[in-house]
Amino acid sequence: MQTPLTHHVRSVFGRLFSIFYDRKEGSDVIERLQNDPAIIVAGHRGYKSMYPENTLLGFQKAIEAGVDMLEFDLRFSKDKVLMVIHDATIDRTTNGSGKISDYTVKELKEFDASDVFTGFGHQEIPTLAEFCELLEAYPDLLLNVEVKPSEDAIEVADQAISMLKDYGFLPRCVFTSFDANVVAHIHDTYGLKTQGFPGEVMFHFVPGENGTYSKMWAVGISMKLLTPERVKEFRDLGILVWCYCPDDEHQVQYGLECGAKLMTCNNPVPALSILKKQAEGQRTE
Repeated sequence: MQTPLTHHVRSVFGRLFSIFYDRKEGSDVIERLQNDPAIIVAGHRGYKSMYPENTLLGFQKAIEAGVDMLEFDLRFSKDKVLMVIHDATIDRTTNGSGKISDYTVKELKEFDASDVFTGFGHQEIPTLAEFCELLEAYPDLLLNVEVKPSEDAIEVADQAISMLKDYGFLPRCVFTSFDANVVAHIHDTYGLKTQGFPGEVMFHFVPGENGTYSKMWAVGISMKLLTPERVKEFRDLGILVWCYCPDDEHQVQYGLECGAKLMTCNNPVPALSILKKQAEGQRTE
């Protein structure tokens, strides 16, 4: 059931989606999005503050909370299956240990990805295919696909793009990586929208006019690095500015004051609450 908040969030998405892929507008796309007053809220690895991260349960709960976008991470299993998981090992998020690349998908399914939580039962590490099956019911949802730095990151990106294309999801995807080589590969090979990060936190960053920043459609800035000056720096380069992870009202307000309107949150509730207040204010004007 859609609440008034969820309905407003979806209408916000509608504006974002038309801006995001209006190819006729060319260079005006980013500027129009930057001028949109709405907050766009992304769930970081799902609903990470309350539910096991990068699980189907966590993603479902983030959707139900009303996020506009889901951010998730991809790595290969031993048998080259795309798995939705952040770390290179399964130690932190499951009841197992070792590198994800040392286990087949069948073996990975035996571990419980809700190990640090209680009361949610056994939660599997999902494959990208399983995640895509969940997403088919939500055609309005944007996706931030993060390819984790690794020796086979380019192959991960290629396989992910192929699968997302098969599902018809590419028009709602932005592809993210801390590896500038991955960002450049996706930009140069596929012409898809990419998100990178400030150069000092990226691997293989290439400075200069035709360097990494020229291949980034958006930049994600951590709350520790976020300042109005930094936002202006990237806006002057024509790069859309997003921030992560503002998880309380003070951080959300600071992000807005800096000029970052898309917020990737572990806890989406504070940002969604401010979005609701803004919507109510607009209706009373």
